[in-house]
Amino acid sequence: MNNTTLAAASLALGLVLTGCPRDGADAPMTRGEAREALEESATDSQAQQLTTNSIEISTNFTIGKGLADAAGELRTFIETQLPCADIEHEGSTLTVVYGAKPGNCTYRGHTFTGEHQITVAKDDDGDGQVDHKWTELSNGKVKVTGSAHVTWSLANKNRHATSELTWTRLSDGRTGVSTADMTQTALPEGVATGIQIDGSRTWTGEKGKYDLAVQGVQVRWQDPVPQSGTYRLANPKGRSLELSFSRVDEDTILVTLKGPKRSFSFKVN
Repeated sequence: MNNTTLAAASLALGLVLTGCPRDGADAPMTRGEAREALEESATDSQAQQLTTNSIEISTNFTIGKGLADAAGELRTFIETQLPCADIEHEGSTLTVVYGAKPGNCTYRGHTFTGEHQITVAKDDDGDGQVDHKWTELSNGKVKVTGSAHVTWSLANKNRHATSELTWTRLSDGRTGVSTADMTQTALPEGVATGIQIDGSRTWTGEKGKYDLAVQGVQVRWQDPVPQSGTYRLANPKGRSLELSFSRVDEDTILVTLKGPKRSFSFKVN
């Protein structure tokens, strides 16, 4: 979910998520609750997307491929993609400070600042394991401090990532603490086109704890929203909101927003 999804969904809420609040998780979600849920989800998603892009830029191997002299390869790859980065290399660990040098600091729409520590290893099966630590990593929209453990499976051709993040939205200071457990696989067209994400996220924001299930969400790098799959979000009161996505054509994706007893669909170009 990104700002495009949030803006469109918020516009729809005025039409579909009306009605008087009633006690109980099965009561219709109020307009205010839905707006708050979308705000929280969008901001947490921005933090997750920032760290996912950071993970992408910090490797020159792709889903389904192995590691060879990984730390040295990673250093070379980061230097070619982000010449702004100052990189220290000690054993299997790289410490990267984005923006320390002049030059490009943008990758797939994110302009990085902050510090990123990367430690690479292999397990007994030859799969790659990468540990990430971020200190005030930012793209100018959100700032993230936290860590992630990423395993690259050769047999399953996927990667599994668990993370713990503390994020701040820079525009207004909104903060949250989140954990995630995600499995990512390349789309049939290849990882250069996009990835499919399955798993769960939990975060605590200003209004309490939110739980998000991510089911078969396919993301193309070029699209503003996922092209398929479903987000299922439970707010602190236990009420649920569902966002599902389906591609209409090359330039259009249908987004369906469902709250208890109400739903609305709109198209995103």
